[in-house]
Amino acid sequence: MAISEYTVLHEEESKRDTGVAAFFTKENFNKLKGIMYTKKVDEHGRLFQEGESAEFMYYVRKGRVKLTKTTDTGNKITLYLHHTGDMFGQITPFQPSIQPFSAEVIEDAEFGVIDQRDLERLLLHNGDLAIEFMRWMGAMYRMTQVKFRDLLLYGKPGALCSLLIRMSNSYGVKQGDNITINYKATNMDLAEMIGATRESVNRMLNTMHKSDIIDIKGGTITIKDMKYLQSTCRCEQCPVEICRV
Repeated sequence: MAISEYTVLHEEESKRDTGVAAFFTKENFNKLKGIMYTKKVDEHGRLFQEGESAEFMYYVRKGRVKLTKTTDTGNKITLYLHHTGDMFGQITPFQPSIQPFSAEVIEDAEFGVIDQRDLERLLLHNGDLAIEFMRWMGAMYRMTQVKFRDLLLYGKPGALCSLLIRMSNSYGVKQGDNITINYKATNMDLAEMIGATRESVNRMLNTMHKSDIIDIKGGTITIKDMKYLQSTCRCEQCPVEICRV
């Protein structure tokens, strides 16, 4: 887990650089848009449940959605926070598949929905688009892989440091030598993202705050010592499109 650069762009610039459009030519991305139909979902609504048949992909035109995984003990882990410009869904073209996550809308949203059958027809007749789609799918699988690695290998402190770096890439605004995460998440939200308790997240954040690694004001986190976070989670300099929430 990690970042390819220390510089963090403003949120809108970050979305543009790390969203799905970065993997496609403009012409091919317009072809994908051409088979989308619109679906609006209010806050707290659900798009799909873990274990359901995966027949659609979703492009976020506006709003936010989180993808969660339920563990054997019944705990919920938030693995992704998708925002404008992202695409998600566990479609495997030309074969049936199952949703490995649940999708919950956390901010009123509008989606462009792609039916698997329409996607398959499009890929069959556009070889260059198929290659770009495979490249995007590969990046998504790698992102999932490194997130599970962070959760399993480096303990809760490493997983929290990894999460803060990812959030800085997705929502960070550089202010001098510091990076302010322009997204307010509760300690419970952070706990769900790393499979920890809210109390343990409280302790870890307080320790980092006292050590002047981060600053917390009004629920907003500012990273002051990025090198410490990178060292704790064994930063591997992943590209920014992988190192994000």
